[in-house]
Amino acid sequence: MKNLKYLLVGIVFGVVFVKAEIVSWFRIQEMFRFQSFHMYGVIGTAVVVGLISVQLIKRLNIKSLDGENINIIPKPYTKGTIIGSLLFGFGWAITGACPGPLFAEIGAGFWSIGVTLLSAIAGTWVYGAIRHRLPH
Repeated sequence: MKNLKYLLVGIVFGVVFVKAEIVSWFRIQEMFRFQSFHMYGVIGTAVVVGLISVQLIKRLNIKSLDGENINIIPKPYTKGTIIGSLLFGFGWAITGACPGPLFAEIGAGFWSIGVTLLSAIAGTWVYGAIRHRLPH
């Protein structure tokens, strides 16, 4: 019951994603083909909101909903980060979906995205199995 608030926020977020066409395969392909500003505008807005939010959390010492301190630990860029980012981008371009909105797409009735979800789960499992051999 204590996680109900997260479920409700997730549902609202999913509805917003669908209505804003953020989960649209067509919109994502337009972005990767440099044919439309729509997704760049959405991503750019998210980056600006994220930057402002992180600065507010740090400067005002904002706590989580459970009253815990929020610690933002800086992570260095490594060769593994670059390789992983490229793989993520290639997967996003090929499937037309990134991991977050997969559930919104399924909720919107795009059942074929289930293959992408299963592939994402399999990729996460493979990463966990070979993580110790990868550059970090």
